[in-house]
Amino acid sequence: MPFQIHALPAQTFAPLFAAPPTILAQNHATIVTADHAPGFPCRVSLADAKIGERVLLVNFTHLPASSPFRSSHAIYVREGAHQAQLAPDVIPDVIASRLISWRGFDAKFMMQQADVIEGHALDSAIEAIFEDPKIEEIHLHFARQGCFAARVTRG
Repeated sequence: MPFQIHALPAQTFAPLFAAPPTILAQNHATIVTADHAPGFPCRVSLADAKIGERVLLVNFTHLPASSPFRSSHAIYVREGAHQAQLAPDVIPDVIASRLISWRGFDAKFMMQQADVIEGHALDSAIEAIFEDPKIEEIHLHFARQGCFAARVTRG
């Protein structure tokens, strides 16, 4: 079963790179410089920041639904990042190279399944998860930090 990984839109975050510290603070954000790589996975480009790149660290509500599983967490966004437009069934290296926690949600955003898997094995796992007709979408998280990585839908 085909699947699609969705990156976050760049325009959501671009204005914050020029914002003064007070506005950043109001948005639960700060600007940092990537000082090692990998380690700053961008949710817009779905690529790791290079050493020396400016990166927005911001709290992002990745599950805004009216559900007990409503959730937000810190994410990184590279300055000047363009939204990744992945082909169906493609797992980007930023995800494939990490331990991933996945959570399968139904139409009411109630978690129906969850597990942890090495990212390089994720493609077959996604296909198996979507065999359950109750699952509407899957959220991927970088397991060690717990940060939201990307949303997956049927392709």
